[in-house]
Amino acid sequence: MDARGDRPDTAGIEHATESEALRVELRSGLEGIEPEAWDALVGGDDPFVEHGFLHALETSGSVGPDAGWQPVHVTAWAGERLIGALPLYAKDNSWGEFIFDFQWARAAHQSGLPYYPKLVAMAPFTPATGKRFLLAEGVDHARTVGALLAGARAAADEIDASSIHLLFLTEEERRLAVGCGFKPRLSVQFHWDDAGYATFDDYLARFRSSKRKQVRKERRAVAESHLEIAVKEGPELTDADWEALHRFYRENCMRHGSYGYLTPRFFDAVRQIHAHRLVAAIAYRRGTAVAASINFEKGQHLYGRYWGCLEDHEFLHFELCYYQLIERAIERGITHFEAGAQGFHKLKRGLLPVEIHSAHWIREPALADAIGRYLPSEAFQVKAEIAALHDRSPFHRG
Repeated sequence: MDARGDRPDTAGIEHATESEALRVELRSGLEGIEPEAWDALVGGDDPFVEHGFLHALETSGSVGPDAGWQPVHVTAWAGERLIGALPLYAKDNSWGEFIFDFQWARAAHQSGLPYYPKLVAMAPFTPATGKRFLLAEGVDHARTVGALLAGARAAADEIDASSIHLLFLTEEERRLAVGCGFKPRLSVQFHWDDAGYATFDDYLARFRSSKRKQVRKERRAVAESHLEIAVKEGPELTDADWEALHRFYRENCMRHGSYGYLTPRFFDAVRQIHAHRLVAAIAYRRGTAVAASINFEKGQHLYGRYWGCLEDHEFLHFELCYYQLIERAIERGITHFEAGAQGFHKLKRGLLPVEIHSAHWIREPALADAIGRYLPSEAFQVKAEIAALHDRSPFHRG
């Protein structure tokens, strides 16, 4: 144990094979890293840690010093070849993360300890599970992850960060992080997974009768509202569609009193370099968009992100944010759909509760000990909640 808290295992930063040594560098942004080299590390199903998405956030000012998300990406190199990366951000607040640590910050403050700045590894503002340790094929996972975490610790030391938070990890990444001294944490979300459905009606056949009737009632109400519904991919969107998506995003933030993290320039940047990943479910009245959901798709995964409307219609949110997307997933052979954070109403539409993984390193020993004692009881409660929610699913039992 270090005098200032349990240290992540830093052996990886100096360890080398006979054939090549690892070099770890911290980057204040993706500028200067070739998109092809970065994206070769990403994998087939995650659009949010691709160079295009993260770079759009940076160049649009959605992240940066003024936004409270300062990039400090950790990169691992073998010679001139990029073989590993950890998208990492220095933060002076806890907003936009969706795995909440406000109580931890409050406890630190009450103990006279600074909690900010801290370091967070995730795609900003995006509560979607995916790879955080971006690794080239064929590399030693444990060794390269150790090197990346050593780089994160070096970044923490450089700015005297209180903590490092790895959010929305895969299960394998959680195990690797715990092996390097991080404390695991459980949260819950609602996800949809394909079970070999041929049609949406085939999907509804799994529902209990009363739940199936409710879904059909909701869809029928939208169908009778004289709205035209269209699901469009990014390249199909018109200028008016793009303007509407940003307007809906802004209006929804204002309606709910939340901060609009994404700037207008972000939508312009996505249109230019990441539109092929975007899917919008849009409701039109006489050719004018009145509501939409903004989603992203890659490989066999689909992710719901934002919703907004200019007109209030009962059940339209469910149609554009769930039913249209599940229908698309079934038709296109997409196996996994995540509809964002929170929302117990998702359970009634067939999205089931799943465990969400994160891992945390706290510098100050007393705070680390208190959090370490709290996390197992929190995990027990999360598991119990998931079990209880499964008992309330709309599907036939057995």
